[in-house]
Amino acid sequence: MEQTINAYDSVLDLIGNTPLVKLTKSTANLQGNFYAKVEAFNPGHSTKDRIASFIIDQAERKGILKKGSTIIETTSGNTGFSLAMVSIIKGYDCILAVSSKSSKDKIDMLRTMGAKVYVCPAHVSADDPRSYYEVAKRLHKETKGSVYINQYFNELNIDAHYHSTGPEIWEQTNGNITHLVACSGTGGTISGIARYLKEKNSDIKVLGVDAFGSVLKKYHETMEFDENEIYPYRIEGLGKNLIPDSTDFKVIDEFIKVTDEESAHAARELARTEGIFAGYTSGAAMQAIKQFNELGKFDKDSNVVVIFPDHGSRYMSKIYSDEWMEAQGFNESAEVKEEIQSVQFIK
Repeated sequence: MEQTINAYDSVLDLIGNTPLVKLTKSTANLQGNFYAKVEAFNPGHSTKDRIASFIIDQAERKGILKKGSTIIETTSGNTGFSLAMVSIIKGYDCILAVSSKSSKDKIDMLRTMGAKVYVCPAHVSADDPRSYYEVAKRLHKETKGSVYINQYFNELNIDAHYHSTGPEIWEQTNGNITHLVACSGTGGTISGIARYLKEKNSDIKVLGVDAFGSVLKKYHETMEFDENEIYPYRIEGLGKNLIPDSTDFKVIDEFIKVTDEESAHAARELARTEGIFAGYTSGAAMQAIKQFNELGKFDKDSNVVVIFPDHGSRYMSKIYSDEWMEAQGFNESAEVKEEIQSVQFIK
């Protein structure tokens, strides 16, 4: 008798169809209804699984990727992990140029997944030969049979979310979404989702999240690149010191900037209140919701979907380390300290 085994062929079949989770305690004092698209449920624990799988599939169909090819990319960590994961399954080598701002946890994970990792200084200009952009380009030229994913200037970055994340959100909300809140780094996530949703309902507001020290918000408002906006900041995967082609600024209605410190605390608050162990950029998105609420962007009938891009395990040596938080001067409020200290574990 033939036996039927209900199993996936590989972890790649688990990409997408991530859950929408209602936020309650963390949004109790805000106007509206808030739902998190928790991308940590992807097998690589981040939204970047979607673009890694989609872009590699497209390259294979076009004959760009062949047996023995090497995949090269610039990454703050999450895209690199996803590419390394897909490379393992598909049989490609993977070389990654990583920003030194990336957490040690991320860098260790990349190496564990078999990728060759080059750590590049974070606080140099994009055209500096030491920057992770330029290092990736050089490695691509030097490596025969390599393919440079180039997520910052790859339209497929947008297409991946147009064909997956956008439709999922529309279906999960039964078309009742009124606002999308998403961080913008390469811009592929927010742009792809926004294109799809606005085709369905042009009244949906798309609210982008940027970092202080990044050029995106001012560029959106003025269409001018102002290098005076650039200075070092700590949040990974959010904001940019260049203008990515993979950001469609036309479908984004408004940007707001968030601080390193408030974003870190917002992430830790999510863990304490919602039981969602989310990454630094998720904290930034949560902080942005609070700021948009203060600006009166939502009302009691608003249905706000916020993208939580990755998992908190990638930031154990950063925002979830009390020592790191104290070293940055990110001290908890007296109220929160008292709350944490009041918890007693029964031995």
